[in-house]
Amino acid sequence: MIETLQNLDFLPFILSFKLALLTTVILFIISLPLAWYLSQMQSKYKPFFESITALPLVLPPSVLGFYILVMLSTNSPIGGFFEDVFDIKLIFNFTGLVVASCIYSLPFMVQPLQGGFESLPKNILEASYIAGKGTVETIFRVALPNIKPALLTALIITFAHTVGEFGVILMVGGSIPGETKVASVAIYEMVEIMDYTAAHIYSGIMVFMSFSVLLIVYIFNAKQAKRIGIFHS
Repeated sequence: MIETLQNLDFLPFILSFKLALLTTVILFIISLPLAWYLSQMQSKYKPFFESITALPLVLPPSVLGFYILVMLSTNSPIGGFFEDVFDIKLIFNFTGLVVASCIYSLPFMVQPLQGGFESLPKNILEASYIAGKGTVETIFRVALPNIKPALLTALIITFAHTVGEFGVILMVGGSIPGETKVASVAIYEMVEIMDYTAAHIYSGIMVFMSFSVLLIVYIFNAKQAKRIGIFHS
């Protein structure tokens, strides 16, 4: 056990955390206006757009990973464009993992933010507009400060979900040490070679991290709910 710990390669965890951090930051930038737009949308087509946004939740990772692989390959318009113009290949490298993770984790960022925006009383937003604030200022100075639990949930769950990704990551990135071999892929390979001791250690770290993330979210949300209850009483 001690020898296994000494020889254990923690680079996959570093890659996982790096991927999760980049994905969370990028998705926050993308999802904030999208979630706001969906929350304010009154069109009969709203369920259609919500379904597209939530699609990664129900699609099998292998199916989603396959289509992302096809979309990012050099034979596709998108993959070909990036290779011809920027000399960047979007499959079997870290850049491709970031793109795939952003697609796969999109609903984990959008849905909590959208739910938070939809829970805001209409009079708060109307008062902001009456006071002369524009949409951007209303989002950042009025809406976001009033949906802290939803914001924290979106950020932390997106980060944790990305750390634990496997199927999509394996399809798009494979298992290249130092490039695309993240923690979940490393665990899969350890089980394949029957190195259960190392697999237990890696999996234990993942379980501890996932539990800690959920605990932080629930504690924070409970405190926020308690404060709101005290305020209203």
